[in-house]
Amino acid sequence: MVLEATMIVVDNSESSRNGDYVPSRWEAQSDAVNLIFSAKTQANPESSVGLMSMGGKGPEVLVTLTTDFGKVLDGIHRTKIRGSTHLATGIQIAGLALKHRQNKSQRQRIIVFTCSPIAESEAQLVKLAKRMKKNNISIDFIAFGDLEPENTKKLEVFNENIKGGDGSHLAVIPPGPSLLSDTLVTTPILSADGVAPREGADEAGADGGGGGFEFGVDPSTDPELAIALRMSMEEEKARQERQDKAKEPPKGESLEGIPEENQPLLDGQGEASGTGGDKMDEDKKESSEAQEGKKDGDGNADKMDTA
Repeated sequence: MVLEATMIVVDNSESSRNGDYVPSRWEAQSDAVNLIFSAKTQANPESSVGLMSMGGKGPEVLVTLTTDFGKVLDGIHRTKIRGSTHLATGIQIAGLALKHRQNKSQRQRIIVFTCSPIAESEAQLVKLAKRMKKNNISIDFIAFGDLEPENTKKLEVFNENIKGGDGSHLAVIPPGPSLLSDTLVTTPILSADGVAPREGADEAGADGGGGGFEFGVDPSTDPELAIALRMSMEEEKARQERQDKAKEPPKGESLEGIPEENQPLLDGQGEASGTGGDKMDEDKKESSEAQEGKKDGDGNADKMDTA
């Protein structure tokens, strides 16, 4: 699987207080961050994930690149909702954090959540996109909340100028009854990491639940249990395959001595087919033994008379 260093940039501006996404824009981001971390680390255990915010007075690195899920959770809980976003500055700082990654063989990726108006102009975003592409950094945008045509157009222009070999994606997710993370699973941002879409996610969201997970367990909340259940299923499947293979007859087995199906069940004498010949042979053998015994008896009698 792909070895990556990923910086997740969350939008903690005042716009994230809005409740048009279940349960709110900020809580929806938090749930999606958990899902992304699990997807990246499960795809490759050596991949690392960092977290930063871009709201308030300025962007802030909450967690440097790590494989410790607890640190990411702590960073989310420490984040406060305030101010407006600083999109361009946040992306540049995320790029610097990736530049200082310990494992230089990791590919660089930034995932940006944005739910508020974008203050930067198209020209500024195009210039930034070309710079990030030159540094081999892929950038994925998850646009939700404020989906005005002006905002989406800026993001589309940015995405067109940064697309490269490793892929940069733009996911526009409108408000709806389903969770943001459930919809995010179906986008190329996570499906490229081998995360299967959750069947019936829309129906589950309409019912107000978070069902539709494989084995009935949400991998973002309990990744260890989800992995254990998946391994158990694979072991059971392998065991059944071994049993089926053992039941198959070995190749080249001889079929000699097995009577043909079209052979009559009874022979001409009313005996079971295939046994009459053996019985006749036994009768002949007993008859010859009796005759020999009789001859021996007659010979002994003659000897006694002669004496």
